[in-house]
Amino acid sequence: MFQLTREVRFAVNDGPDKPADGPTNGFGGYPTIRGLGRYFELRVTLEGALDPQSGYLRNIREIDSVVRQRAIPLVRGQLESGRATGEAMVTRWADELADAWPGAKLARLELGLSPQFSVVAVLSELPMIQVSQMFEFSAAHRLHNPALSGDENLRLYGKCNNPHGHGHNYEIKVTMRGEPDENGLLIDTVRFERLVKQNVIDKFDHKHLNIEVNEFLNLIPTVENIAKVVYQLLRPAFAGEGVQLSSVTVWETPKTWCEYSE
Repeated sequence: MFQLTREVRFAVNDGPDKPADGPTNGFGGYPTIRGLGRYFELRVTLEGALDPQSGYLRNIREIDSVVRQRAIPLVRGQLESGRATGEAMVTRWADELADAWPGAKLARLELGLSPQFSVVAVLSELPMIQVSQMFEFSAAHRLHNPALSGDENLRLYGKCNNPHGHGHNYEIKVTMRGEPDENGLLIDTVRFERLVKQNVIDKFDHKHLNIEVNEFLNLIPTVENIAKVVYQLLRPAFAGEGVQLSSVTVWETPKTWCEYSE
């Protein structure tokens, strides 16, 4: 089974948009943002078998065209209603686009509302929705196992075993899962950010993890263990919020990250 994902970028502006000069999905997308319009990124994932003649699962120009014809009017309607939420939008789009590409199955929709915040509908899980928010902190750590000799630690961890530690600018993606409430929200974004800040960012930021964070006094702060600890700190914090913590992903560098879930 193949899965193909296409990111369609577009803006919803206050005034009418000029007709597209042929199918387009350039870096800035179409319609182009003007004035104080709203910019969106919709990632559409289709699954199925390849067409034997073209070798495509689906022609990406067709994906672009269908999204622009069907999805953009729905955004306009939601904005005009005054009850627009990302959760409501992906649910509506899942309905509207489910049979839009005969021969290919719509598997997933991800709406990027900002570089840090996204809403996901996995069609097999509806009416459950996922929302993800990115966070960051800077911290130092040392990779060292006290049960091993100095030479063994050096062979295992290399320069990451530096006795004085070393630092990273960590990024975290926290993903929640649940069914939106009557207002179309899974969780208030400000509340979401506050809980992560109070339980993780304030605890980790500008700290030496091995020395200043209790959870790592006897636990090696690898990116894997950091992801697990963040998850375990957040799970009880969100327990009374009517949502479920789905996963935590931690980036140690742009090339190294780990996702943890239970």
